[in-house]
Order: sequence, then structure tokens, then C-alpha cells
Amino acid sequence: MNQKQIVLAGATGNLGQRVARELRIRGASVRAIVRPGTEFTRLSALRRQAVEIVEADLNVRAEIVSACQGASCVISTLLGLDKVLIDAQGALLDAAIEAQVPRFIPSDYAMDFTKIKPGTNRNFDLHRQFKAHLDLAAIRSTTILSGAFMHLLAGDAPLVLPKIKRVLYWGNDPNQPLDFTTMDDTAAYTAEAALDPDTPPILRIAGEQISAAGLAKVASELSGTPYHLFRGGGVERLRRLSRIIRVFTPDSESPFPIWQGMQYLYCMFEGSGRLTPLDNKRYPNLQWTGVQTVLKQVL
Repeated sequence: MNQKQIVLAGATGNLGQRVARELRIRGASVRAIVRPGTEFTRLSALRRQAVEIVEADLNVRAEIVSACQGASCVISTLLGLDKVLIDAQGALLDAAIEAQVPRFIPSDYAMDFTKIKPGTNRNFDLHRQFKAHLDLAAIRSTTILSGAFMHLLAGDAPLVLPKIKRVLYWGNDPNQPLDFTTMDDTAAYTAEAALDPDTPPILRIAGEQISAAGLAKVASELSGTPYHLFRGGGVERLRRLSRIIRVFTPDSESPFPIWQGMQYLYCMFEGSGRLTPLDNKRYPNLQWTGVQTVLKQVL
């Protein structure tokens, strides 16, 4: 077994491509499992990084087992709902075990869903379901929890609202700490963990822990214009709104419909999924990107 041979599933995605890059920077050999017939243009970034590309159908056990042979760790950055996170990722896990791969890193990369009440967040329930299976599997695993991706601050989960110079928050405490990490930093940490044979079952990281009040302060300093806090309501109101919108939203294969984003915000401002203690210092060579750097590009 090559200690630097890593198998990566989901390598054509935003996070997966970054993980492949960070692994190659660290001298790892990367074998990316891609679906048969994947468009050539989606593989160009991987080819530039000298990543070995293996076409394998996740529904065909022999193909995945063959792709996992000789690896020291299998990383999943697969994104989807139960057919992906439970079925496809489960097939990948079983193949890794059959190929005698010693370690597995699942596609979690979220706030601490292990502390959040079941039924609160659809996606977290899927992660929890897979982790229950993973914990019983005959393989060492490491879940990496990284909070919300930092680029969502002014995107799909807009808390900073430049047009009206407001920072949105929910609940009664604008000083509730929130966890954010960039995709690049998450990928770098994942690469380090994949090449570290002694990782614990869970690693928690955050590029920055900052509150809505802190975001308003940063936005004000960057723009030269005061940003004020805007309270959307209590967290229970947000939870009820997400339920109502879900009822009137057609079923979709999208992992992040609007109501799921609202569930995520509820979990952030409710506070039980906070990442603590942090394991940022486990790899002291890493440099962490703060909120100021990301908001500077927006403001």
C-alpha cells in the first residue's frame, strides 16, 4: 500500500477539485473516481493536476473495488441527497473495505450535526444516518466538520446585505458565534488529514468564528458606511417558516432548496451545532482565511 495514494470521489465538484489540488501540492498520488461518460471539459482541471482518472460506476461493486486498490485513504466529496450520501457513498465505503483501504473520510463538511436534534435539518439527518453506518464499519474514519462555507455569506445564505447596509440575524442574541470556513481552507485541511494516519474520528475546524454583530463591524469598516443589524425574528419563527415553505415547494433532487437553507440558518443561530473544540492547530502550517478577506471581494 502506498501511504500517499489517495482515492477521491466527487473530484469534479467545487470542493473535490480543490481537494485534488491540495493533495497534489503535498506530493500525493490522486486517483479520481468519475462516472462513465463524464464530459471531457469537466476533467480538464484534474488532468492539469496530473490526477489519475478512473471511470467507475458506483453501482458496480467490482469497478469501485478495483479503483480503491492500493489506496491509503478514500475521500468522498459527493454531494446530493439519500441516493448519493447514503446509497452511492455507502457503496464507496463497502468497496474501500473490500479493497482493504485503512481509512475513509466521508462527505460531511458542515456544522456539528452530531449535536443537533434529529428532524431539525433534512441534510444533517442524512449525514447522521450515514455516520451511524460508518461508525460500525470495519475501517477507520474521520469526519471533518467545517461549518458553513464562507462564500455563502453574501450568496445563497445572505447574512450581509450590501444594498440595504444591513446584517441579518435570527434569535435574541446578535453575538451568537457562527462558524465559517472557505472551501480552499477546507480542502487544504482535508488533504492534510488524508495524509495523516493518526486522525481521530471527528475533526472540527473554522476559518473564523464570528457573530452577526461582528459581521456588521467588519462590513462597516470595509465599506466605510455603517452596517446595522436587522433581526429577522426568533429562531422558532425561522423554523416554522422553513416548514411552511417546504410544504408548498415541489419535491426536488436539489440538496439546497430555499427551505433547507432556512433550516441551516436555524441551526446556526440556535447554536447547538457550534464547532467546539476546534482542531485548527493540528496542522500548524495551514493559514486560515478570515471573513474580512472574503467580504472585501463583495463590498
